[in-house]
Amino acid sequence: MPTLVIANKCYSSWSLRPWLLMKQLGVAFDEIVIPLDLPDTKKRVLTYSPAGKVPILIDGEVTVWESIAIMEYAGEAFGAPVWPEDRKARAMARSVAAEMHAGFTALRSACPMNLGKKYAQKDRGEAVARDVARFSEIVREARERFGAGGAFLFGAFTAADAMYAPLATRLDTYSFALDAGTRSYVDAILSLPTFQEWRSAALKESWIVDADEVDEEAIENFRKAA
Repeated sequence: MPTLVIANKCYSSWSLRPWLLMKQLGVAFDEIVIPLDLPDTKKRVLTYSPAGKVPILIDGEVTVWESIAIMEYAGEAFGAPVWPEDRKARAMARSVAAEMHAGFTALRSACPMNLGKKYAQKDRGEAVARDVARFSEIVREARERFGAGGAFLFGAFTAADAMYAPLATRLDTYSFALDAGTRSYVDAILSLPTFQEWRSAALKESWIVDADEVDEEAIENFRKAA
């Protein structure tokens, strides 16, 4: 059975992506959690990958790092339907997944993933607003063209949804006002039993990463309620 090495579930958006995809598509794996921001974090991660970052998938003699590479490997090695079957849908799914990997820097920087808290709605700047608008545009186009078979971007859950899942959590955590279509998609991600499993584990973690704690008062603290 392969092993997925990840970081704190409360904060690690990159760890969430392949974990959620493999769980959702029924790929069995063991997991190793290495908490972020501790004196031995880097040393422990380096024992699994020379890149020194999580997530990392270890399958026998094969080591794969970077979220999209792990997802592609899951499709090849375990037969998981990682991408849509339709060629046109698959092309768009790969494009928006790569766009997520390289983009949305304003939103990702201003609004770190934090499943333990919820913050009030406020103006977070023009660059963040543009990222949110672009996400809504992706949701609208994908759902209109290819989403008839289910609640996700291309109907069934794919790697594209896994790539955007952490962004969906941010929109909820920071109380962004969303149009009905985008809100429906975000809710579909957050209501997944697999995501709920991840979030439940996240709220039980004792590790706090100060760099990922926004310096503003939370309107809800789920860690205290858990």
